[in-house]
Amino acid sequence: MTDSNAAPHQCIRLRFYEELNDFLPQEQRRREFSHRIEQQLSITDLLAYFGVPRNQVDLVLVDDEPVDFTHRVGFQQRVAVFPVFERCDISPSNRLRPKPLRRACFVLDQQLEKLARLLRLAGFDSLCRQGLTELQIIAASTEENRVILSRDRELLKNARVSHAYWLRESDPPAQFREIVNTFDLRRTLRPFSRCMDCNGELRVAEESEVLERIPFAVLVAFDDFWQCEECRQVYWKGSHYERMAQLIETI
Repeated sequence: MTDSNAAPHQCIRLRFYEELNDFLPQEQRRREFSHRIEQQLSITDLLAYFGVPRNQVDLVLVDDEPVDFTHRVGFQQRVAVFPVFERCDISPSNRLRPKPLRRACFVLDQQLEKLARLLRLAGFDSLCRQGLTELQIIAASTEENRVILSRDRELLKNARVSHAYWLRESDPPAQFREIVNTFDLRRTLRPFSRCMDCNGELRVAEESEVLERIPFAVLVAFDDFWQCEECRQVYWKGSHYERMAQLIETI
């Protein structure tokens, strides 16, 4: 329990940093607070108590010393918990992960299908389809080194999840901007390199190859075409391209 009136010798002092505060009640955000404990407890148990998924944490300091998830915290100690660092240089020996957590390769739960389409339009490998189960999402993350994107906190708390990000925004364009900014992806945008529908890679297509797959008016109005190597969907620089250009300008 968190108890500011508990005797100091029964408490530890805690502070969570940056986006980890989103998991906490308002009164505990962006400040150091007391937490009463009955006995020593592990960092894993401490994070679980506050509802912070382990996969969102990259560094824990106890009395200014880096520790791992198994470390047991004792009375009167100070604990600082930091999220995955994007730009800070942290020694590999201090990180709680054996390899970088964040990569521009994603798997999304089916509630984020509109975000997946935007990410694909921008050129990012984004696996998302109806009927994809929690076990399949975790397997794709583990086997293909994909970062799980979700607004489901319970999914992120699964002990088997090691690469994940919890989205704060609910509107797809805002979610897209959140991902690009969080993962620092602006310089790696590759519009029209992936299919919005199936995530397959696009290739430049000759006009003769797509004659039967597009309206005549489109054929007259546009010169450049791309085709998905998987589902054969044809693309051109129409409304989708203009919408992506406008969205990128807002990042």
